[in-house]
Amino acid sequence: MITGVGTPAEPLEPLMTKQLAGLILYDHKNRFLLQHRTDDAPTFPGCWSFFGGEVEKDETPEQAVNREALEELSYSLNDPRFWASQRFTYGEINYVSYLFLDRYDGSELVLGEGQGMGWFLPAEAKGLPMSTLGRQVFGELQQLLIETNRLKTSLECILSATSKQGVTAPRS
Repeated sequence: MITGVGTPAEPLEPLMTKQLAGLILYDHKNRFLLQHRTDDAPTFPGCWSFFGGEVEKDETPEQAVNREALEELSYSLNDPRFWASQRFTYGEINYVSYLFLDRYDGSELVLGEGQGMGWFLPAEAKGLPMSTLGRQVFGELQQLLIETNRLKTSLECILSATSKQGVTAPRS
């Protein structure tokens, strides 16, 4: 494959790419669970981030997020849904992070990795040390919540108006 013209003085080493699976666990109050990473973590040490980890060989990102939830939280996911992916470089490694959303069911959580964990609203997380990527995800989650609440309010208004007018849904 041709990647350029001429011959470089030294052969170029391609950057390694790792796949990650991240868990965005949220509760009924629209709070998100974050992990406080240890100061010796391989990426983003000392930062707050979502739980997750590397996708192992012969494993899908969905299988990885389920495994990571068990390893890091002793928690079985209910219905993880793929939400987004992010590409980034940290050090000499390229990463692709697959993010999954799952609603917390109230089961006990046991911290298995990191120095702490906590539930945060997007506005509360602004003061935490986070990576730029984490802040970007929180910004998008906050916008998603705003849009969801706007839609919910609109639907409630429509349902309220139709019930006051005596309109009923057709039966099948």
